[in-house]
Amino acid sequence: MCGIIGYVGEGDVKQIIEEGLSKLEYRGYDSAGIAKVLENKIFCKKEVEGIKKLFSGFESFDNVNAGMGHTRWATHGAVSEKNAHPHLCCEGEIAVVHNGIIENHKEIRDSLGQHDYISETDSEVAAHFIEEKMKEGKTILEALEALRDVIEGTFAILVVKRAEEKIFVCKEKSPIALGIGENGNYVASDIYAFSGFTERSIFLEDGDLAVVEQNSLKIFDKKGNIVERQIKDFEWEERRDLDDEHDHHMIREIQEQPDAVKRLLDSYETFQKEFFEEIAEKINSSDKIIITGSGSSFHSSMVGAKLLRDIGINARAIVASEFDETDVMEDTVVLAVSQSGETMDVLDAIDVADEIGCDILSIVNVPHSSIQRKSDISIEILAGQEICVASTKTFTNQLVTFYLICKELGKDIKFEKLVEDIEKTLERNQEISKAVAKNIKDENDLYVLGRNKYFPIAKEIALKLKEISYIHAEGLRGGELKHGTLALIEEGTPVVSLIPEKDSGIVSNVEEVESRGAKSLRTSPFYGCFELPESDFLPILFSITGFILTYHTAYEKDLPIDKPRNLAKSVTVR
Repeated sequence: MCGIIGYVGEGDVKQIIEEGLSKLEYRGYDSAGIAKVLENKIFCKKEVEGIKKLFSGFESFDNVNAGMGHTRWATHGAVSEKNAHPHLCCEGEIAVVHNGIIENHKEIRDSLGQHDYISETDSEVAAHFIEEKMKEGKTILEALEALRDVIEGTFAILVVKRAEEKIFVCKEKSPIALGIGENGNYVASDIYAFSGFTERSIFLEDGDLAVVEQNSLKIFDKKGNIVERQIKDFEWEERRDLDDEHDHHMIREIQEQPDAVKRLLDSYETFQKEFFEEIAEKINSSDKIIITGSGSSFHSSMVGAKLLRDIGINARAIVASEFDETDVMEDTVVLAVSQSGETMDVLDAIDVADEIGCDILSIVNVPHSSIQRKSDISIEILAGQEICVASTKTFTNQLVTFYLICKELGKDIKFEKLVEDIEKTLERNQEISKAVAKNIKDENDLYVLGRNKYFPIAKEIALKLKEISYIHAEGLRGGELKHGTLALIEEGTPVVSLIPEKDSGIVSNVEEVESRGAKSLRTSPFYGCFELPESDFLPILFSITGFILTYHTAYEKDLPIDKPRNLAKSVTVR
């Protein structure tokens, strides 16, 4: 879940790496580091206080044409300067950055000679392994080839060597892309990192090695043969700077939802129409649909599966981390859902499905991502760049995508008022949410009740409150209250309830918790503390209301809203 950026070429190498790392902070922001190639040594600097601190103290990399940077999400070893990347070998001749997990790092370390280990990480062993092989007379490329063959786990590894304006690359089950520029070439964890500098990229395949130089890119497959990988042109709208109107990216992204939904709806009528038609045809011709995702994407998958079952499709949602071969047969269609398109658990799931012979469909936000490239058919949700760790507009557009698939399958769904209803929900509930936030900000526990397709929305709202507001929140099935969870309700316990209809079965559950003294926060178009329009898309409007409430609660608590503790946006390791 770390972020990597490297560049070899003309221009301000420091600026390129700084901008690239800033874009990659969603992958982790525990610490960061840079390395630049000098004639006699590798210059390395690392900090635990973020990228701004890292790049303070020097204006540029004078006379430097090669460098790389890393932003970390800790898996092995505490958050500290010594555990930050890059890692140097004993002599300081090479530097290594790594994204992934080297599962057998202890065994590799034991197999090496005597080395001075500075960090507690699994990644440092790569630097000393390469150093050992170089002492045996191997080139860095040969050393990386040997390392690739002994590592168990996932990895994207970059290596630089003093006095060589090159970046050496090795990849296995961890995303890495090469960027082709006019005055130099790039390598990064995703295309977003270099999107402001070039719009041409190459995606390495598992087992590939590469050598990145200013005027050339050489790629070697697992057999050692030089190969050509397809060059992809991409477009990626980026917006990172906050304006005077917004204090955080989260609230800006929440308010971008009407535009994001309109963009997706327009694509359904135009350039993505054929993909919706093809996915609908695959679903129609299959006896069984499995939808899989992680986190918020799993919650949208649960809603999507229920929407499909409502129109007679045999659909089921399975969390990606628990997906296995017993869940699918050869004629099963697997639909993978992921914001980043790089979620490791989802990639593992579709690898299992692909080996069995299933058709692989996907719903992603990032174009040319690993999940999209592994799919037979893919729909892009077109939510645009999302910087806050919490998924908001991407979750909304995932839900809209499922509604569009149902429409393509023949359900009579009218979208004419959807954007307007979202705008009304946003406008009416800002001040209400601010007032409610003041009332719940000091609570330790909160519960969200939902039934049917609203239960996954209850889970999603609870997830947001946990990850951004640091409140222990749980989404509960209204119908299961009497079977144990009612014991959690006591005087003053805040309970958010999702009430889609006046005579909904959830009303009796709400009355049950209210009779036990709960602090009831009814959420409904008909009554309650929030104001929502009557709509055919209440799962979307309920979730948006929960996003607004979460934001204002975290704001009241003065929390790091865009970068909550211990979390990263894209989970690219198991």
